[in-house]
Amino acid sequence: MPAEPHDATPRIERALVAPGHDGSAELLLRIRYGDGSSDSVTLDAAAAERLLDQCGATALEQLVGQPWRRLLNVLEQSGD
Repeated sequence: MPAEPHDATPRIERALVAPGHDGSAELLLRIRYGDGSSDSVTLDAAAAERLLDQCGATALEQLVGQPWRRLLNVLEQSGD
């Protein structure tokens, strides 16, 4: 679900698995904001699983285009 060009909603632009500092896998997300800027967010495995569930995704590729609000919900649940 790619964002429309005029859509100002921040969305997940990229999702990939990256090594964590403790050796465990983490989910690295790139967020694109409506003004064209972007930033990265890293989730541990438990938070990544909650994000996949919340988005109804079974693969990382299905996170691309998802609204930032879903990620915020996961972070609020984690207390991050």
